[in-house]
Amino acid sequence: MVPPTLSIVMTSSDRILSPALRSKLMSAEAAAALIPSGVNVGMSGFTGAGYPKAVPGALAKRIMDANLHGKNFKIGVWTGASTAPELDGALAMVDGVELRLPYQSDPTCRKRINAGEMEYLDMHLSQVAQFVWFGFLGKLDVAVVEVAGVLEDGRLIPSSSVGNNKTWLEQADKIILEVNTWQSSALEGMHDVYYGTALPPHRKPIPLVKVDDRIGEPYLRCDPSKVIAVVETTTPDRNSAFSPPDESSRLIAGHILEFFQHEVKKGRLPAELLPLQSGVGNIANAVMAGLDQGPFNNLTAYTEVLQDGMLDLLKSGKLACASATAFSLSSAALAELNADLARYRERIILRPQEISNHPELIRRLGVIAMNGMIEADIYGNVNSTHVMGTRIMNGIGGSGDFARNAYISIFMTPSQAKGGEISCIVPMASHVDHTEHDVQIIVTEQGLADLRGLSPKQRAKVVIENCAHPHFRPALNDYYKRALLHSEGKQTPHLLDEALSWHLRYLRGGQM
Repeated sequence: MVPPTLSIVMTSSDRILSPALRSKLMSAEAAAALIPSGVNVGMSGFTGAGYPKAVPGALAKRIMDANLHGKNFKIGVWTGASTAPELDGALAMVDGVELRLPYQSDPTCRKRINAGEMEYLDMHLSQVAQFVWFGFLGKLDVAVVEVAGVLEDGRLIPSSSVGNNKTWLEQADKIILEVNTWQSSALEGMHDVYYGTALPPHRKPIPLVKVDDRIGEPYLRCDPSKVIAVVETTTPDRNSAFSPPDESSRLIAGHILEFFQHEVKKGRLPAELLPLQSGVGNIANAVMAGLDQGPFNNLTAYTEVLQDGMLDLLKSGKLACASATAFSLSSAALAELNADLARYRERIILRPQEISNHPELIRRLGVIAMNGMIEADIYGNVNSTHVMGTRIMNGIGGSGDFARNAYISIFMTPSQAKGGEISCIVPMASHVDHTEHDVQIIVTEQGLADLRGLSPKQRAKVVIENCAHPHFRPALNDYYKRALLHSEGKQTPHLLDEALSWHLRYLRGGQM
C-alpha cells in the first residue's frame, strides 16, 4: 500500500505520520542528553542545507557545562560536507569536537584545526560511505538527521540535502530525527535514493546512463527501533549570499565559454556540451551566468550542489535538468525555489553523495568538472586546500572525485591574491591535492592554459604565459629557465633550494 503523502501538511505533528515515531517526540535538550561523550555522530547536512538545526546547539550547551566542571566532553563529527554555524560553529566554539570529517568551512572550526586543537580528516566525498561500511573510521554510534517528514511506515522524506544520510541511518546504532517544517512538503518526490550499492566483490554496475535517470526511491529507509528521539524544528537553512561577479570572475568565465565554443567547433564537445559539475563560489556562479547568456542550450548538470547560477539556468530554460546531492543557495534564491518548488521538482534530482560523486558515473557521463583552487604550479599541480602548505582552508570536497574522472577537468582562480602580494601561479605548489595527471585546464583572468597532451616543460611555458599575472611572469620565467639549466633532471626541472622560496618570502615579509 502506498503511504499517505504530505501534500496537506499544516503543523509539525502532521509531518510525523508514524505513531511509533511520534511517541518519541521530545525537546532538543532531551535528545542531546542521549548523546554521550566519546561517541562518533553522523549528522546530516551538505553546504548549509539539510543540517540539524536544534540538537547540535543543545549538545554544545551540554558540552560547555560539562567542560566547565572539568569533564573533557568531545565527540567525533561526521557529515556530508560543510554545514552551518548552528552545527560546526556551535560545537567548535565549545571545543567539543575530537575529530571532524570529511569537509568543513566554518571559521571557528578552521581555527581550531590549524591550532592543533581539533583533528581533521579531509576526504574525497565519494569515499565516505565506503569507509564507514568497511569500518575504517571506527564505529558510528549516533545519527542526527534532518528530514522533511515521516511516513506512516517510518520511511523518511529527505530535506534539502541527502549527503551521507542513507549511510548514517543504515550504520548508526541509534538515530535522532529532526523533523523540520520549514522544509517544504513539496520536496517529496525530488529525491532519488539508490540502495543497490554493495561492497566488493559483490558490486554491480550502477544503472544510471543519463543525468535525469531515476534509479532509486524518493525516501530514506529507517529502522524505527533504532530511533531514540524525534525533535520538531521550523528553522531555515543557512547559506551565504554570493557576491555579484567581479571583473576577474567575468574574465575567467569568458575564457571558459570561449574554450567551450572552440571544443564544439573541433567536434570534441556536442552543441549542448556535456553534463556540468561546478564547485561552490563566486567564480562558479559567474561561469553559470555566462552560460545563461551564451549560445548553448539544453544543458545538463551532474554535480554536488545546485547554487544560484544553476537555478537561474533552470529558470531560463538553458538547463534542462540538474542532478546533485544538495542545494547551496542564497536566501533570495532559496525563497524563489521554495515558492515554485513543484515546478522545479521535475527537473532537479537530489541523490546520496556516494552516487552524485561516484567515479563510475562521472566517467560514464563524461562530466565537465569546474573547480576552484588556491594555487597551481608551473607544471599543473594544483593545491585546493592548504594556505602556504600547512594551514587548511576548507578541504578537497568533491573536486578530486570529479577532476580525476571527468572528461575535462578545469581549475580556476584569480592570478593574484591579497591585493597582489601573492601569486596564485608558483614554481612549486606548497601542497598538492590534484597532480598534473588530473589537471587538464587552468584558467585565471589572464587566460586559459590547455595542458592536454603536453609534457611538463611544455606545460610550464603555457601556464606561465597564459595564466600568470604580468607582475609575476618575469620571475616565473627566470625560475624556469634557470631550473632548466641547473636542475639534476630535465623531465620536471626544479631548483629545490628555491622551489618554495616564494612562500617563504610571503611568510617572512608579507609578499612573494
